[in-house]
Amino acid sequence: MIRITQLKLTPSQDREALEKAIRKTLRITADEEFSFEVLRQAVDARKKPDLFYVYTVSVTLPDEKRERQVLKKCRDRNVELFVLPEYRYSRNRLTQDGRIRDEKKQSGSAERLSTDSKVSPGFRYRPVIVGTGPAGLFCGLLLARAGLCPILIERGERARERVRSVGAFWDGGNLDPESNVQFGEGGAGTFSDGKLNTGIKDPEGRIRFILQTFVDAGADPEILYSYRPHVGTDVLTSVVTHITDEITERGGTVYFNTKLERLTAAEEGTWQLECRKKHTAGGSSSDADGNPSGEMIHITSSHVVLAIGHSARDTFRMLKEQGIRMTAKAFAVGLRIQHPQDMIDRAMYGDGCPYAMPPSPYKLTHRLSDGRGVYSFCMCPGGYVVNASSEQGMLAVNGMSYHDRSSGNANSAVVVTVSPEEIAGYLSEAGCVQADILQGMEFQRMLEKAAYREGGGCIPLQRFEDYRNRETGTKDFCFEPELKGKWKKGNLRAILPERIGEGIEEGILSWERQIPGFSSPEAILAGVESRTSSPVRIERGDDLQASDNPGLYPCGEGAGYAGGITSAAADGLRVAEAIIDACPIC
Repeated sequence: MIRITQLKLTPSQDREALEKAIRKTLRITADEEFSFEVLRQAVDARKKPDLFYVYTVSVTLPDEKRERQVLKKCRDRNVELFVLPEYRYSRNRLTQDGRIRDEKKQSGSAERLSTDSKVSPGFRYRPVIVGTGPAGLFCGLLLARAGLCPILIERGERARERVRSVGAFWDGGNLDPESNVQFGEGGAGTFSDGKLNTGIKDPEGRIRFILQTFVDAGADPEILYSYRPHVGTDVLTSVVTHITDEITERGGTVYFNTKLERLTAAEEGTWQLECRKKHTAGGSSSDADGNPSGEMIHITSSHVVLAIGHSARDTFRMLKEQGIRMTAKAFAVGLRIQHPQDMIDRAMYGDGCPYAMPPSPYKLTHRLSDGRGVYSFCMCPGGYVVNASSEQGMLAVNGMSYHDRSSGNANSAVVVTVSPEEIAGYLSEAGCVQADILQGMEFQRMLEKAAYREGGGCIPLQRFEDYRNRETGTKDFCFEPELKGKWKKGNLRAILPERIGEGIEEGILSWERQIPGFSSPEAILAGVESRTSSPVRIERGDDLQASDNPGLYPCGEGAGYAGGITSAAADGLRVAEAIIDACPIC
């Protein structure tokens, strides 16, 4: 096929106009047939309000000979022969020679599981995946398509039940520490904007496979070519359910409301998992005296994938106690900022933009005067600030959008990177010295406890002017904040260490030059944004297995190897590939 880049059309021009532009570029006559696919669509707003969509397209002519003839006549440097990367593991059944395997052949029984749970040929035990976020789901999907019948363990609920539980919490109900914005089918990304953009390189075609899988599961096909693809929480909840259902239809097993409590090395290179399945009325994971409740499930496996997510703090602690090698890593903390979406759109598209454009995102960075970086993160056009707490007595926020991004407000995290050394200093100043690899986790908890106290359990909000003056303020907000969860006014400067608070202020003021009104006194801040990424990295080698612990596969964002839905899903695929390659019959 042929690839054409830098095709520019106005937003009002349609597919027919794009076809004419392709014919003109390739010098193809009006009667010659061809097909084309949009690979990428981006916005060129350098001359706003005169906007353009910039397209990259693939063009297929009747045969390769004709494509080479067309290419020879075309002198455009934006035109070239092109092969769309095909993900080599995308088939439903895989063998080393690339042939599709016949119907799944299953034999034997997995120890400590029901007698009808089968082990895939070539493995004594079924592979186990802990967590059903993007990393866990895509790892499980690929293993299931390869006929390896994975077992998935998820501490939270299925998406449909999870939506109801989270909604009840946002309306003032009790927090379920096991099923919330952080835990449950789809992971933390389910309650987000469903952003799929990523900066990772992809010569293997994993990203295309991930996007196509989302489309096949019900996402908008636009994500295949949009320069900032997003699914939306309302769509993503059904998409992840569709993926889970395929895993079970292909022989996998998924245990929801089931928490990994202990992981120990067993004989013959295997691992023993002790998992507790909750069953008490009302969804609580404890009995009236606060003791864990529910039946215990024991699973043995020689391939255990730790796709646990960045908020599985009790699991991090358990892994540390079991001697699994981890290191503290840098991450970022800060606040969320809200503005009217139309203000952002005017800045990004220009006053008097004649086109009906979608709510605009933005991405902002600034180098602070002391050399540190401050940046916008997880920007949600037309979205909501949500209570994303997962532990009692603590409060964290995140951003979320539905597919239509129609709330009327834009929100984004404004965060400052903190190193393990800085964190140790902050904890020491607060009188909670934590000289171990989990100190970042304790720092997050310290901030979230302060946010909970400041808001009395509600999301604390503050006008930017009041934030600069270090006071709660008495003025009414000049636009309605869009949130999911109860809120009240508070002093967010009291939550953050002074250096971080000053860095956020400096960053917001600096971005006024790029987006007029960004540092308006009326901008609304919310806190605390503490879950930008994992505070630890679970060490692994080139074979993707945990250092000194063969058979364990740290995976995804929680393990420290991804930074969003798409990169986490891609890491899940990489781990699944390693397991497939280890299976003698695959």
